[in-house]
Amino acid sequence: MEYILGMFSMGVFAITGVIATRHKNLDIFSVVLLGAITALGGGTIRDMILGNYPIYWVSDLWYLWVSVSVSFAAFFVIKALSNRYQLLLYLDALGVSLFSITAALKTTNLGYSPSIAVVMGIITAIFGGIIRDILSDSPCLLLSKELYATPVLVGLSIFVTLNHYWPNPALNVPLCVAMIFVMRSCAIFYKLELPKWFIARS
Repeated sequence: MEYILGMFSMGVFAITGVIATRHKNLDIFSVVLLGAITALGGGTIRDMILGNYPIYWVSDLWYLWVSVSVSFAAFFVIKALSNRYQLLLYLDALGVSLFSITAALKTTNLGYSPSIAVVMGIITAIFGGIIRDILSDSPCLLLSKELYATPVLVGLSIFVTLNHYWPNPALNVPLCVAMIFVMRSCAIFYKLELPKWFIARS
Protein backbone atom coordinates (compact mmCIF):
# COMPACT_ATOMS: atom_id res chain seq x y z
CA MET A 1 0.00 0.00 0.00
CA GLU A 2 2.77 2.44 0.96
CA TYR A 3 4.51 1.88 -2.39
CA ILE A 4 1.39 2.32 -4.53
CA LEU A 5 0.29 5.44 -2.65
CA GLY A 6 3.80 6.82 -2.95
CA MET A 7 3.74 6.42 -6.72
CA PHE A 8 0.29 7.99 -6.95
CA SER A 9 1.46 10.89 -4.79
CA MET A 10 4.37 11.41 -7.17
CA GLY A 11 2.05 11.67 -10.13
CA VAL A 12 -0.32 14.10 -8.45
CA PHE A 13 2.43 16.45 -7.26
CA ALA A 14 4.23 16.26 -10.61
CA ILE A 15 1.05 17.57 -12.25
CA THR A 16 0.88 20.48 -9.81
CA GLY A 17 4.44 21.38 -10.77
CA VAL A 18 3.44 21.45 -14.43
CA ILE A 19 0.33 23.55 -13.73
CA ALA A 20 2.46 26.04 -11.77
CA THR A 21 4.32 26.89 -14.98
CA ARG A 22 1.18 28.29 -16.61
CA HIS A 23 1.76 31.65 -18.32
CA LYS A 24 5.54 31.20 -17.88
CA ASN A 25 6.24 30.27 -21.53
CA LEU A 26 8.75 27.61 -20.50
CA ASP A 27 10.03 24.86 -22.79
CA ILE A 28 9.07 21.25 -22.19
CA PHE A 29 12.41 20.35 -20.56
CA SER A 30 12.01 23.09 -17.93
CA VAL A 31 8.40 22.10 -17.25
CA VAL A 32 9.22 18.40 -16.86
CA LEU A 33 12.16 19.25 -14.61
CA LEU A 34 9.97 21.38 -12.35
CA GLY A 35 7.31 18.67 -12.22
CA ALA A 36 9.89 16.06 -11.22
CA ILE A 37 11.49 18.31 -8.59
CA THR A 38 8.07 19.05 -7.11
CA ALA A 39 7.26 15.35 -6.92
CA LEU A 40 10.60 14.26 -5.48
CA GLY A 41 11.55 17.24 -3.32
CA GLY A 42 9.66 16.63 -0.09
CA GLY A 43 10.59 12.96 0.18
CA THR A 44 14.22 13.75 -0.60
CA ILE A 45 14.40 16.23 2.28
CA ARG A 46 12.70 13.67 4.56
CA ASP A 47 15.21 10.93 3.74
CA MET A 48 18.14 13.33 4.19
CA ILE A 49 16.91 14.37 7.65
CA LEU A 50 16.33 10.76 8.69
CA GLY A 51 19.66 9.64 7.24
CA ASN A 52 17.79 7.11 5.11
CA TYR A 53 20.33 6.45 2.35
CA PRO A 54 20.31 5.92 -0.52
CA ILE A 55 17.49 8.42 -1.11
CA TYR A 56 14.29 6.58 -1.99
CA TRP A 57 14.22 7.54 -5.68
CA VAL A 58 17.91 6.68 -6.08
CA SER A 59 17.37 3.15 -4.78
CA ASP A 60 14.15 2.75 -6.81
CA LEU A 61 14.27 4.62 -10.12
CA TRP A 62 10.58 3.96 -10.75
CA TYR A 63 9.84 7.01 -8.62
CA LEU A 64 11.93 9.15 -10.96
CA TRP A 65 10.44 7.65 -14.11
CA VAL A 66 6.88 8.11 -12.86
CA SER A 67 7.46 11.77 -11.97
CA VAL A 68 9.14 12.49 -15.30
CA SER A 69 6.57 10.56 -17.38
CA VAL A 70 3.57 12.17 -15.67
CA SER A 71 5.14 15.63 -16.03
CA PHE A 72 5.76 15.00 -19.72
CA ALA A 73 2.18 13.87 -20.33
CA ALA A 74 0.74 16.71 -18.26
CA PHE A 75 2.67 19.26 -20.34
CA PHE A 76 0.42 18.46 -23.31
CA VAL A 77 -2.84 17.85 -21.42
CA ILE A 78 -2.83 20.88 -19.11
CA LYS A 79 -2.78 23.31 -22.04
CA ALA A 80 -6.29 22.26 -23.01
CA LEU A 81 -7.76 22.89 -19.57
CA SER A 82 -9.35 26.08 -18.34
CA ASN A 83 -9.27 27.41 -14.78
CA ARG A 84 -5.96 25.70 -14.15
CA TYR A 85 -5.30 27.49 -10.88
CA GLN A 86 -8.34 25.89 -9.21
CA LEU A 87 -7.15 22.53 -10.50
CA LEU A 88 -3.74 23.27 -8.98
CA LEU A 89 -5.30 24.01 -5.59
CA TYR A 90 -7.32 20.80 -5.40
CA LEU A 91 -4.56 18.59 -6.81
CA ASP A 92 -2.18 20.13 -4.29
CA ALA A 93 -4.71 19.29 -1.57
CA LEU A 94 -4.77 15.69 -2.78
CA GLY A 95 -0.99 15.62 -3.03
CA VAL A 96 -0.34 16.86 0.50
CA SER A 97 -2.95 14.41 1.81
CA LEU A 98 -1.24 11.45 0.17
CA PHE A 99 2.33 12.54 0.82
CA SER A 100 1.79 13.35 4.49
CA ILE A 101 0.19 10.03 5.41
CA THR A 102 2.50 7.84 3.31
CA ALA A 103 5.52 9.65 4.78
CA ALA A 104 4.21 9.16 8.32
CA LEU A 105 3.60 5.48 7.59
CA LYS A 106 7.11 5.04 6.19
CA THR A 107 8.67 6.87 9.13
CA THR A 108 6.75 4.69 11.59
CA ASN A 109 7.79 1.55 9.72
CA LEU A 110 11.42 2.66 10.04
CA GLY A 111 10.98 2.54 13.81
CA TYR A 112 10.66 6.24 14.64
CA SER A 113 8.27 7.66 17.23
CA PRO A 114 4.80 9.03 16.37
CA SER A 115 5.96 12.63 16.93
CA ILE A 116 8.79 12.19 14.40
CA ALA A 117 6.30 10.60 12.00
CA VAL A 118 4.10 13.71 12.23
CA VAL A 119 7.05 16.05 11.60
CA MET A 120 8.26 13.99 8.63
CA GLY A 121 4.74 13.86 7.23
CA ILE A 122 4.47 17.64 7.32
CA ILE A 123 7.92 18.13 5.78
CA THR A 124 7.27 15.64 2.99
CA ALA A 125 3.86 17.09 2.19
CA ILE A 126 4.73 20.77 2.26
CA PHE A 127 8.30 21.18 1.07
CA GLY A 128 7.68 19.84 -2.43
CA GLY A 129 5.04 22.55 -2.89
CA ILE A 130 7.31 25.22 -1.43
CA ILE A 131 10.07 24.29 -3.88
CA ARG A 132 7.53 24.33 -6.72
CA ASP A 133 6.18 27.76 -5.80
CA ILE A 134 9.65 29.27 -5.39
CA LEU A 135 11.04 27.90 -8.67
CA SER A 136 7.91 28.83 -10.63
CA ASP A 137 7.72 32.28 -8.99
CA SER A 138 4.14 31.56 -7.92
CA PRO A 139 2.30 32.61 -4.74
CA CYS A 140 3.29 30.21 -1.97
CA LEU A 141 0.26 28.15 -0.97
CA LEU A 142 1.69 27.70 2.52
CA LEU A 143 1.31 31.45 2.98
CA SER A 144 -2.26 31.56 1.67
CA LYS A 145 -5.01 32.77 4.00
CA GLU A 146 -6.94 29.52 3.83
CA LEU A 147 -6.08 26.63 6.14
CA TYR A 148 -3.12 24.77 4.66
CA ALA A 149 -0.78 23.16 7.19
CA THR A 150 -3.49 22.82 9.85
CA PRO A 151 -5.48 20.06 8.07
CA VAL A 152 -2.22 18.18 7.51
CA LEU A 153 -1.28 18.45 11.18
CA VAL A 154 -4.73 17.36 12.35
CA GLY A 155 -4.88 14.42 9.94
CA LEU A 156 -1.37 13.26 10.83
CA SER A 157 -2.08 13.47 14.55
CA ILE A 158 -5.17 11.32 14.13
CA PHE A 159 -3.27 8.88 11.93
CA VAL A 160 -0.37 8.27 14.35
CA THR A 161 -2.85 7.92 17.22
CA LEU A 162 -4.92 5.36 15.34
CA ASN A 163 -1.78 3.61 14.12
CA HIS A 164 -0.50 3.33 17.69
CA TYR A 165 -3.64 2.05 19.37
CA TRP A 166 -5.30 0.34 16.40
CA PRO A 167 -2.62 -0.56 13.80
CA ASN A 168 -4.69 -1.20 10.72
CA PRO A 169 -3.05 0.64 7.77
CA ALA A 170 -5.59 -0.72 5.27
CA LEU A 171 -8.23 1.38 7.04
CA ASN A 172 -6.26 4.13 8.78
CA VAL A 173 -4.34 5.30 5.70
CA PRO A 174 -7.30 5.93 3.34
CA LEU A 175 -9.38 7.33 6.22
CA CYS A 176 -6.78 9.95 7.16
CA VAL A 177 -5.89 10.77 3.55
CA ALA A 178 -9.57 11.45 2.89
CA MET A 179 -9.84 13.47 6.10
CA ILE A 180 -6.97 15.80 5.17
CA PHE A 181 -8.21 16.19 1.59
CA VAL A 182 -11.75 17.04 2.70
CA MET A 183 -10.54 19.58 5.27
CA ARG A 184 -8.19 21.25 2.80
CA SER A 185 -10.82 21.23 0.02
CA CYS A 186 -13.38 22.83 2.33
CA ALA A 187 -10.79 25.46 3.25
CA ILE A 188 -10.28 26.22 -0.45
CA PHE A 189 -13.96 26.25 -1.36
CA TYR A 190 -15.25 28.15 1.67
CA LYS A 191 -12.05 30.19 2.23
CA LEU A 192 -11.76 28.94 5.79
CA GLU A 193 -9.20 30.52 8.12
CA LEU A 194 -8.20 30.00 11.71
CA PRO A 195 -9.82 32.35 14.26
CA LYS A 196 -8.29 35.83 14.28
CA TRP A 197 -6.35 35.27 17.50
CA PHE A 198 -4.33 32.52 15.77
CA ILE A 199 -3.40 34.75 12.81
CA ALA A 200 -0.42 37.12 12.76
CA ARG A 201 -1.54 40.53 11.54
CA SER A 202 0.34 43.79 11.22
